[in-house]
Amino acid sequence: MSEKADRRAWQHRPLRLLVILVLFLLGAPCAIFFFMSTGVALPRIRIEYDRCGGAPTTSVRTNQPPASPSPPPPHLGVDGDEKQSPPPPPRQLMDPPLSLGPAVSDYDERRDKWLRDNPRFPAFVAPERPRVLVVSGSSPRRCSAPDGDHLLLRAFKNKVDYCRVHGFDIFYSTSVLDAELTGFWTKLPLLRSLMLAHPETEFLWWMDSDLMLTDMLSEPPWGRYARHNLVVPGWDDKVYGDRSWLGINAGSFIIRNCRWSLDLLDAWARMGPRGPVREMYGKLIAETLSDRGPYEACDQSALVYLLVTERGRWGGKTLLENTYSLHGFWAGIVDKYEEMRRPGGEPVPLVTHFVGCKPCGGGDSSYDAERCRRGMERALNFADDQILNLYGFGHESLNTTAVRRVRNDTGGPLDADDVELGRLLHPTFMAAKL
Repeated sequence: MSEKADRRAWQHRPLRLLVILVLFLLGAPCAIFFFMSTGVALPRIRIEYDRCGGAPTTSVRTNQPPASPSPPPPHLGVDGDEKQSPPPPPRQLMDPPLSLGPAVSDYDERRDKWLRDNPRFPAFVAPERPRVLVVSGSSPRRCSAPDGDHLLLRAFKNKVDYCRVHGFDIFYSTSVLDAELTGFWTKLPLLRSLMLAHPETEFLWWMDSDLMLTDMLSEPPWGRYARHNLVVPGWDDKVYGDRSWLGINAGSFIIRNCRWSLDLLDAWARMGPRGPVREMYGKLIAETLSDRGPYEACDQSALVYLLVTERGRWGGKTLLENTYSLHGFWAGIVDKYEEMRRPGGEPVPLVTHFVGCKPCGGGDSSYDAERCRRGMERALNFADDQILNLYGFGHESLNTTAVRRVRNDTGGPLDADDVELGRLLHPTFMAAKL
Protein backbone atom coordinates (compact mmCIF):
# COMPACT_ATOMS: atom_id res chain seq x y z
CA MET A 1 0.00 0.00 0.00
CA SER A 2 2.81 2.39 0.78
CA GLU A 3 4.46 1.84 -2.60
CA LYS A 4 1.16 2.50 -4.46
CA ALA A 5 0.51 5.66 -2.53
CA ASP A 6 3.99 7.00 -3.31
CA ARG A 7 3.51 6.29 -6.97
CA ARG A 8 0.12 7.99 -7.02
CA ALA A 9 1.47 11.12 -5.28
CA TRP A 10 4.39 11.33 -7.75
CA GLN A 11 1.96 11.12 -10.67
CA HIS A 12 -0.15 14.13 -9.35
CA ARG A 13 2.79 16.41 -8.47
CA PRO A 14 3.37 17.70 -12.06
CA LEU A 15 -0.32 18.50 -12.32
CA ARG A 16 -0.18 20.65 -9.16
CA LEU A 17 2.89 22.50 -10.38
CA LEU A 18 1.16 23.16 -13.69
CA VAL A 19 -1.90 24.61 -11.94
CA ILE A 20 0.26 26.88 -9.74
CA LEU A 21 2.21 28.09 -12.79
CA VAL A 22 -1.01 28.93 -14.68
CA LEU A 23 -2.44 30.84 -11.74
CA PHE A 24 0.78 32.83 -11.36
CA LEU A 25 0.88 33.71 -15.07
CA LEU A 26 -2.73 34.86 -14.95
CA GLY A 27 -2.52 36.66 -11.58
CA ALA A 28 0.68 38.64 -12.15
CA PRO A 29 -0.68 40.75 -15.08
CA CYS A 30 -3.88 41.40 -13.15
CA ALA A 31 -1.94 42.63 -10.12
CA ILE A 32 0.24 44.89 -12.30
CA PHE A 33 -2.84 46.29 -14.06
CA PHE A 34 -4.49 46.98 -10.70
CA PHE A 35 -1.58 48.99 -9.36
CA MET A 36 -1.17 50.96 -12.62
CA SER A 37 -4.88 51.79 -12.98
CA THR A 38 -5.47 52.86 -9.38
CA GLY A 39 -2.31 54.87 -9.00
CA VAL A 40 -1.18 52.75 -6.04
CA ALA A 41 2.60 52.51 -6.16
CA LEU A 42 4.58 49.50 -5.16
CA PRO A 43 7.00 50.21 -2.37
CA ARG A 44 10.66 50.20 -3.24
CA ILE A 45 13.54 49.49 -0.90
CA ARG A 46 16.42 51.93 -0.96
CA ILE A 47 19.61 51.67 1.02
CA GLU A 48 21.01 54.97 2.25
CA TYR A 49 24.40 55.47 3.87
CA ASP A 50 24.96 57.93 6.61
CA ARG A 51 27.11 60.84 5.43
CA CYS A 52 29.40 60.40 8.41
CA GLY A 53 30.27 56.83 7.41
CA GLY A 54 27.86 55.03 9.69
CA ALA A 55 26.11 51.77 9.01
CA PRO A 56 23.69 51.58 6.09
CA THR A 57 20.02 52.13 6.80
CA THR A 58 17.02 50.99 4.87
CA SER A 59 13.98 53.09 4.08
CA VAL A 60 10.80 52.50 2.20
CA ARG A 61 9.99 54.85 -0.68
CA THR A 62 6.82 55.13 -2.66
CA ASN A 63 6.12 56.67 -6.04
CA GLN A 64 3.50 58.97 -4.51
CA PRO A 65 4.11 62.70 -5.19
CA PRO A 66 5.08 64.69 -2.10
CA ALA A 67 2.07 65.85 -0.13
CA SER A 68 1.27 69.54 -0.40
CA PRO A 69 1.92 71.37 2.84
CA SER A 70 -1.21 71.79 4.94
CA PRO A 71 -2.32 75.37 5.56
CA PRO A 72 -1.08 76.79 8.83
CA PRO A 73 -3.60 76.92 11.65
CA PRO A 74 -5.44 80.21 12.07
CA HIS A 75 -3.61 82.83 14.06
CA LEU A 76 -5.38 83.01 17.38
CA GLY A 77 -5.47 85.98 19.66
CA VAL A 78 -4.92 85.87 23.38
CA ASP A 79 -8.60 85.21 23.97
CA GLY A 80 -8.80 82.37 21.47
CA ASP A 81 -10.52 84.34 18.70
CA GLU A 82 -9.21 84.10 15.18
CA LYS A 83 -7.43 87.34 14.37
CA GLN A 84 -8.80 89.41 11.52
CA SER A 85 -6.71 90.27 8.51
CA PRO A 86 -4.74 93.48 8.95
CA PRO A 87 -6.62 96.63 7.93
CA PRO A 88 -5.61 98.53 4.79
CA PRO A 89 -2.96 101.22 5.11
CA PRO A 90 -4.31 104.47 6.59
CA ARG A 91 -5.50 107.09 4.15
CA GLN A 92 -2.88 109.79 3.68
CA LEU A 93 -3.49 113.53 3.52
CA MET A 94 -2.68 113.62 -0.19
CA ASP A 95 -5.15 110.83 -1.01
CA PRO A 96 -8.63 111.66 -2.35
CA PRO A 97 -11.17 112.34 0.43
CA LEU A 98 -13.13 109.38 1.69
CA SER A 99 -16.56 108.86 0.15
CA LEU A 100 -19.21 106.51 1.51
CA GLY A 101 -20.34 105.76 -2.02
CA PRO A 102 -21.29 107.32 -5.33
CA ALA A 103 -23.46 110.41 -5.10
CA VAL A 104 -27.15 109.82 -5.81
CA SER A 105 -28.19 113.24 -7.09
CA ASP A 106 -31.75 112.16 -7.89
CA TYR A 107 -32.27 110.10 -4.75
CA ASP A 108 -35.38 111.95 -3.57
CA GLU A 109 -37.09 111.55 -6.95
CA ARG A 110 -36.21 107.88 -7.19
CA ARG A 111 -37.39 107.22 -3.64
CA ASP A 112 -40.68 109.05 -4.27
CA LYS A 113 -41.26 106.89 -7.33
CA TRP A 114 -40.50 103.73 -5.37
CA LEU A 115 -43.02 104.71 -2.71
CA ARG A 116 -45.68 105.36 -5.37
CA ASP A 117 -44.98 102.00 -6.98
CA ASN A 118 -45.12 100.17 -3.65
CA PRO A 119 -48.17 101.52 -1.78
CA ARG A 120 -48.10 98.56 0.62
CA PHE A 121 -44.97 100.08 2.22
CA PRO A 122 -45.86 103.71 2.98
CA ALA A 123 -43.27 105.99 4.58
CA PHE A 124 -46.00 107.22 6.96
CA VAL A 125 -48.12 104.57 8.67
CA ALA A 126 -50.57 107.21 9.97
CA PRO A 127 -50.88 111.02 9.74
CA GLU A 128 -47.73 112.56 11.28
CA ARG A 129 -46.59 109.05 12.19
CA PRO A 130 -43.50 108.12 10.14
CA ARG A 131 -42.10 104.67 9.62
CA VAL A 132 -39.07 104.47 11.92
CA LEU A 133 -36.03 102.19 11.85
CA VAL A 134 -34.06 102.03 15.11
CA VAL A 135 -30.36 101.37 14.45
CA SER A 136 -27.78 100.28 16.97
CA GLY A 137 -24.72 98.06 17.20
CA SER A 138 -21.64 96.93 19.09
CA SER A 139 -18.22 95.43 18.46
CA PRO A 140 -18.00 92.08 16.62
CA ARG A 141 -15.58 90.83 19.30
CA ARG A 142 -16.71 89.51 22.65
CA CYS A 143 -16.40 91.77 25.65
CA SER A 144 -13.41 91.67 27.97
CA ALA A 145 -15.56 92.46 31.01
CA PRO A 146 -17.11 89.29 32.52
CA ASP A 147 -20.70 90.58 32.36
CA GLY A 148 -20.26 92.91 29.38
CA ASP A 149 -21.99 90.74 26.80
CA HIS A 150 -24.88 90.14 29.20
CA LEU A 151 -25.36 93.89 29.70
CA LEU A 152 -25.28 94.46 25.93
CA LEU A 153 -27.85 91.70 25.45
CA ARG A 154 -30.19 93.28 28.00
CA ALA A 155 -29.69 96.71 26.43
CA PHE A 156 -30.59 95.21 23.05
CA LYS A 157 -33.68 93.55 24.55
CA ASN A 158 -34.66 96.96 25.94
CA LYS A 159 -34.60 98.43 22.44
CA VAL A 160 -36.50 95.46 21.01
CA ASP A 161 -39.22 95.82 23.65
CA TYR A 162 -39.57 99.51 22.86
CA CYS A 163 -39.76 98.90 19.11
CA ARG A 164 -42.36 96.17 19.53
CA VAL A 165 -44.58 98.41 21.63
CA HIS A 166 -44.40 101.26 19.10
CA GLY A 167 -44.30 99.28 15.88
CA PHE A 168 -40.77 100.39 14.94
CA ASP A 169 -38.33 98.28 12.97
CA ILE A 170 -34.88 97.61 14.41
CA PHE A 171 -31.46 96.78 12.95
CA TYR A 172 -28.53 95.79 15.18
CA SER A 173 -25.07 95.59 13.65
CA THR A 174 -21.93 93.84 14.86
CA SER A 175 -20.00 94.50 11.63
CA VAL A 176 -17.50 97.15 10.62
CA LEU A 177 -18.59 98.08 7.09
CA ASP A 178 -15.59 100.31 6.32
CA ALA A 179 -12.16 99.51 7.76
CA GLU A 180 -11.19 103.20 7.64
CA LEU A 181 -14.16 104.27 9.79
CA THR A 182 -13.49 102.53 13.08
CA GLY A 183 -14.85 103.13 16.56
CA PHE A 184 -17.77 105.53 16.83
CA TRP A 185 -17.40 106.35 13.11
CA THR A 186 -18.80 102.94 12.09
CA LYS A 187 -22.36 104.29 12.36
CA LEU A 188 -21.99 106.50 9.26
CA PRO A 189 -21.57 103.84 6.52
CA LEU A 190 -24.17 101.71 8.30
CA LEU A 191 -26.78 104.48 8.23
CA ARG A 192 -26.10 105.22 4.56
CA SER A 193 -26.45 101.54 3.60
CA LEU A 194 -29.72 101.22 5.50
CA MET A 195 -31.15 104.35 3.87
CA LEU A 196 -30.55 102.97 0.40
CA ALA A 197 -31.78 99.48 1.32
CA HIS A 198 -34.99 100.68 3.04
CA PRO A 199 -36.64 103.42 0.99
CA GLU A 200 -39.87 102.77 2.92
CA THR A 201 -38.22 104.12 6.09
CA GLU A 202 -38.79 107.83 6.71
CA PHE A 203 -36.62 108.26 9.82
CA LEU A 204 -33.66 106.30 11.15
CA TRP A 205 -33.04 106.63 14.89
CA TRP A 206 -29.45 105.90 15.90
CA MET A 207 -28.91 104.65 19.47
CA ASP A 208 -25.55 103.81 21.03
CA SER A 209 -25.29 100.34 22.58
CA ASP A 210 -24.98 101.87 26.08
CA LEU A 211 -28.25 103.76 25.70
CA MET A 212 -31.41 102.52 27.44
CA LEU A 213 -34.96 103.65 26.74
CA THR A 214 -36.59 104.35 30.09
CA ASP A 215 -39.98 105.77 29.13
CA MET A 216 -41.27 102.79 27.22
CA LEU A 217 -44.67 104.24 26.34
CA SER A 218 -43.53 107.61 24.92
CA GLU A 219 -42.38 108.56 21.45
CA PRO A 220 -40.57 111.58 20.04
CA PRO A 221 -42.96 114.33 18.84
CA TRP A 222 -42.78 113.39 15.19
CA GLY A 223 -45.06 116.23 14.10
CA ARG A 224 -42.46 118.80 15.22
CA TYR A 225 -39.90 117.39 12.81
CA ALA A 226 -41.75 117.93 9.54
CA ARG A 227 -39.29 120.64 8.44
CA HIS A 228 -36.14 118.99 9.75
CA ASN A 229 -33.89 116.25 8.46
CA LEU A 230 -31.67 115.84 11.52
CA VAL A 231 -32.73 115.91 15.18
CA VAL A 232 -29.88 115.87 17.72
CA PRO A 233 -30.09 116.42 21.48
CA GLY A 234 -28.38 119.76 22.10
CA TRP A 235 -28.57 123.51 22.64
CA ASP A 236 -28.20 126.28 20.07
CA ASP A 237 -26.36 128.64 22.40
CA LYS A 238 -23.75 126.02 23.29
CA VAL A 239 -23.16 125.00 19.66
CA TYR A 240 -23.40 128.27 17.77
CA GLY A 241 -22.60 130.61 20.65
CA ASP A 242 -19.96 128.81 22.73
CA ARG A 243 -18.79 126.54 19.90
CA SER A 244 -18.65 123.69 22.39
CA TRP A 245 -18.24 120.12 21.19
CA LEU A 246 -20.35 119.14 24.23
CA GLY A 247 -23.26 121.20 22.90
CA ILE A 248 -24.76 118.03 21.39
CA ASN A 249 -24.62 114.30 21.98
CA ALA A 250 -24.20 112.10 18.92
CA GLY A 251 -25.11 108.88 20.74
CA SER A 252 -28.82 109.37 20.03
CA PHE A 253 -30.12 111.20 16.97
CA ILE A 254 -32.87 110.97 14.37
CA ILE A 255 -32.10 111.42 10.66
CA ARG A 256 -34.48 111.52 7.69
CA ASN A 257 -34.05 109.22 4.71
CA CYS A 258 -33.35 111.76 1.95
CA ARG A 259 -30.58 113.10 -0.28
CA TRP A 260 -29.74 115.90 2.19
CA SER A 261 -28.90 113.25 4.77
CA LEU A 262 -26.79 111.25 2.31
CA ASP A 263 -24.79 114.40 1.57
CA LEU A 264 -24.39 115.13 5.28
CA LEU A 265 -23.15 111.62 6.03
CA ASP A 266 -20.61 111.93 3.22
CA ALA A 267 -19.33 115.30 4.44
CA TRP A 268 -19.25 113.99 8.00
CA ALA A 269 -17.34 110.81 7.09
CA ARG A 270 -14.51 112.69 5.35
CA MET A 271 -13.14 113.62 8.77
CA GLY A 272 -13.24 110.05 10.08
CA PRO A 273 -10.62 107.88 8.31
CA ARG A 274 -8.22 106.48 10.87
CA GLY A 275 -4.66 107.73 10.82
CA PRO A 276 -3.33 111.06 9.52
CA VAL A 277 -6.71 112.32 8.24
CA ARG A 278 -8.46 111.86 11.58
CA GLU A 279 -5.50 113.40 13.42
CA MET A 280 -5.37 116.39 11.07
CA TYR A 281 -9.09 117.10 11.49
CA GLY A 282 -8.69 116.74 15.24
CA LYS A 283 -6.24 119.64 15.22
CA LEU A 284 -8.48 121.67 12.91
CA ILE A 285 -11.50 121.06 15.11
CA ALA A 286 -9.52 122.08 18.19
CA GLU A 287 -8.66 125.39 16.53
CA THR A 288 -12.32 126.02 15.66
CA LEU A 289 -14.12 124.87 18.79
CA SER A 290 -13.59 126.36 22.23
CA ASP A 291 -13.22 123.39 24.55
CA ARG A 292 -11.59 120.51 22.74
CA GLY A 293 -7.99 119.34 22.65
CA PRO A 294 -6.03 118.64 19.44
CA TYR A 295 -6.42 114.85 19.65
CA GLU A 296 -7.96 112.86 16.79
CA ALA A 297 -11.43 113.81 15.57
CA CYS A 298 -14.48 112.01 16.96
CA ASP A 299 -17.88 111.83 15.30
CA GLN A 300 -19.51 114.21 17.80
CA SER A 301 -16.94 117.00 17.53
CA ALA A 302 -16.90 116.60 13.76
CA LEU A 303 -20.68 117.14 13.56
CA VAL A 304 -20.42 120.28 15.71
CA TYR A 305 -17.62 121.47 13.44
CA LEU A 306 -19.86 121.06 10.39
CA LEU A 307 -22.75 122.88 12.04
CA VAL A 308 -20.51 125.77 13.10
CA THR A 309 -18.45 126.20 9.94
CA GLU A 310 -21.22 125.38 7.41
CA ARG A 311 -24.31 126.50 9.26
CA GLY A 312 -25.89 127.84 6.08
CA ARG A 313 -25.76 124.39 4.51
CA TRP A 314 -26.64 122.17 7.46
CA GLY A 315 -28.06 124.31 10.25
CA GLY A 316 -31.43 125.12 8.69
CA LYS A 317 -32.51 121.47 8.52
CA THR A 318 -31.00 120.50 11.88
CA LEU A 319 -33.00 120.75 15.11
CA LEU A 320 -31.09 120.76 18.40
CA GLU A 321 -33.69 119.10 20.63
CA ASN A 322 -33.88 119.93 24.35
CA THR A 323 -37.61 119.92 25.12
CA TYR A 324 -37.34 116.30 26.31
CA SER A 325 -34.49 113.90 27.08
CA LEU A 326 -33.54 112.42 23.74
CA HIS A 327 -30.24 112.04 25.59
CA GLY A 328 -30.39 111.77 29.38
CA PHE A 329 -27.09 111.66 31.26
CA TRP A 330 -27.29 108.64 33.54
CA ALA A 331 -25.41 109.94 36.60
CA GLY A 332 -28.24 112.33 37.53
CA ILE A 333 -31.04 109.89 36.74
CA VAL A 334 -30.48 106.33 37.98
CA ASP A 335 -30.94 107.12 41.69
CA LYS A 336 -34.25 108.90 41.12
CA TYR A 337 -36.29 106.18 39.46
CA GLU A 338 -38.28 105.38 42.61
CA GLU A 339 -39.22 109.05 42.94
CA MET A 340 -40.29 109.14 39.29
CA ARG A 341 -42.79 106.38 40.02
CA ARG A 342 -44.63 108.46 42.60
CA PRO A 343 -47.52 110.71 41.50
CA GLY A 344 -46.21 114.20 40.81
CA GLY A 345 -42.59 113.04 40.80
CA GLU A 346 -39.89 114.01 38.34
CA PRO A 347 -40.67 113.32 34.68
CA VAL A 348 -39.39 110.03 33.35
CA PRO A 349 -36.60 110.53 30.77
CA LEU A 350 -37.19 108.93 27.39
CA VAL A 351 -33.51 107.96 27.25
CA THR A 352 -30.90 107.16 29.89
CA HIS A 353 -27.49 107.24 28.26
CA PHE A 354 -24.47 105.79 30.05
CA VAL A 355 -21.88 108.16 28.62
CA GLY A 356 -18.42 107.53 30.06
CA CYS A 357 -19.20 103.93 31.04
CA LYS A 358 -17.78 100.95 29.20
CA PRO A 359 -20.13 97.99 29.66
CA CYS A 360 -17.92 95.85 27.42
CA GLY A 361 -14.77 96.69 29.38
CA GLY A 362 -11.72 98.76 28.56
CA GLY A 363 -9.32 101.08 30.28
CA ASP A 364 -10.81 104.38 29.07
CA SER A 365 -13.92 104.39 31.27
CA SER A 366 -14.58 107.70 33.01
CA TYR A 367 -16.50 106.13 35.90
CA ASP A 368 -16.10 103.25 38.31
CA ALA A 369 -17.13 100.01 36.62
CA GLU A 370 -19.23 98.80 39.56
CA ARG A 371 -21.11 102.10 39.72
CA CYS A 372 -21.83 101.90 36.00
CA ARG A 373 -22.97 98.30 36.22
CA ARG A 374 -25.31 99.06 39.12
CA GLY A 375 -26.77 102.07 37.29
CA MET A 376 -27.33 100.04 34.12
CA GLU A 377 -29.11 97.30 36.04
CA ARG A 378 -31.42 99.84 37.68
CA ALA A 379 -32.20 101.50 34.35
CA LEU A 380 -32.89 98.16 32.66
CA ASN A 381 -35.10 96.95 35.50
CA PHE A 382 -36.97 100.28 35.57
CA ALA A 383 -37.72 99.99 31.85
CA ASP A 384 -38.46 96.28 32.05
CA ASP A 385 -41.03 96.88 34.78
CA GLN A 386 -43.05 98.99 32.36
CA ILE A 387 -43.22 96.02 29.98
CA LEU A 388 -43.72 93.34 32.62
CA ASN A 389 -46.51 95.39 34.21
CA LEU A 390 -48.53 94.97 31.03
CA TYR A 391 -48.60 91.26 31.85
CA GLY A 392 -49.08 91.62 35.61
CA PHE A 393 -45.50 91.27 36.82
CA GLY A 394 -42.70 93.49 38.14
CA HIS A 395 -39.26 93.37 39.77
CA GLU A 396 -39.09 93.03 43.53
CA SER A 397 -36.83 96.11 43.45
CA LEU A 398 -34.79 97.96 40.87
CA ASN A 399 -31.63 96.44 42.33
CA THR A 400 -32.54 92.83 41.57
CA THR A 401 -33.68 90.79 38.60
CA ALA A 402 -36.11 88.80 40.77
CA VAL A 403 -39.72 89.20 39.55
CA ARG A 404 -43.04 88.85 41.37
CA ARG A 405 -46.70 89.09 40.37
CA VAL A 406 -48.12 92.57 40.94
CA ARG A 407 -51.67 92.17 39.64
CA ASN A 408 -54.26 89.40 39.47
CA ASP A 409 -56.06 89.89 36.18
CA THR A 410 -59.42 88.24 35.79
CA GLY A 411 -60.07 89.41 32.27
CA GLY A 412 -58.07 90.34 29.19
CA PRO A 413 -56.57 93.62 27.98
CA LEU A 414 -59.63 94.39 25.88
CA ASP A 415 -61.78 94.35 29.03
CA ALA A 416 -59.83 97.20 30.59
CA ASP A 417 -59.71 100.90 29.82
CA ASP A 418 -56.12 101.14 31.01
CA VAL A 419 -54.04 102.85 28.32
CA GLU A 420 -50.98 100.82 29.27
CA LEU A 421 -52.86 97.54 28.83
CA GLY A 422 -53.98 98.80 25.45
CA ARG A 423 -50.34 98.74 24.40
CA LEU A 424 -50.61 94.96 24.28
CA LEU A 425 -52.56 95.33 21.05
CA HIS A 426 -50.82 94.69 17.75
CA PRO A 427 -48.40 97.53 16.91
CA THR A 428 -50.00 98.16 13.51
CA PHE A 429 -53.36 98.66 15.17
CA MET A 430 -51.83 100.93 17.81
CA ALA A 431 -50.01 103.02 15.21
CA ALA A 432 -53.28 103.62 13.38
CA LYS A 433 -54.85 104.86 16.62
CA LEU A 434 -52.15 107.43 17.36
